[in-house]
Amino acid sequence: MEVIDAIILGIIQGLTEFLPVSSSGHLELGKAILGDNSLPKESLLFTVVLHFATALSTIVVFRKDILEIIKGILKFEWNEDMKFISKIAISMIPATIIGVFFEEELELLFGGQIALVGFMLIITALLLYLADRAKNTNKSVSFSNAFVIGISQAIAILPGISRSGATISTSVLLGNDKTKAARFSFLMVVPLIFGKIAKDILSGELTYESSNFLPLSIGFVAAFIAGLFACTWMIALVKKSKLTYFSIYCAIVGLIAIIWAVSQ
Repeated sequence: MEVIDAIILGIIQGLTEFLPVSSSGHLELGKAILGDNSLPKESLLFTVVLHFATALSTIVVFRKDILEIIKGILKFEWNEDMKFISKIAISMIPATIIGVFFEEELELLFGGQIALVGFMLIITALLLYLADRAKNTNKSVSFSNAFVIGISQAIAILPGISRSGATISTSVLLGNDKTKAARFSFLMVVPLIFGKIAKDILSGELTYESSNFLPLSIGFVAAFIAGLFACTWMIALVKKSKLTYFSIYCAIVGLIAIIWAVSQ
């Protein structure tokens, strides 16, 4: 893999992990436009490295929150921090079930299903539009909310549905505070990312060549920096109700994708 490819892929991963535009959807569109063989093929190791970088950027952005949560957990009391971690665990259940039992079925959806991507992007656009117009509150995510948001995260496995867009929008539409909704959305994915990384490592499918060290390192740095920027920016956008811009973007790209698929 070339260094320039690593930088581009790292930036794309870092941005789309947090911005509500669906990284998987854009990848499928890119393959359709450029052809499967025209895009640099990411190795499993490279994918794992990029996901680790974005998970690390999330930890850095929310480092104070995470430290407070850890301190609260170490008190071994049923306090707010323990409740928060329990909600995160509940939110992981739907995506974990889907990932474990329906992995092969999901892979079939990533074979150039451009019309599907287009429709899912339009759904993402609608969710973002509705969330942007929801009234702000001081309400925190409840246990029942956590499970519903987890269902949204599981549905977001579909190409074209933005994970951050779906989870934040669902949380806001349930009446939760927008800033708290964004915080919960970004923290809830960290355990899933590390779980997926552990699964890939234990599978024994990861291969490493010394010649890949430089691209891997540069890709990691690019994804980490882009992730820091996108995560911080997204929190501000949600708080200021600026998701409509992404809603318009997703709607336009979704319509183009549908037209493209029909015309083929």
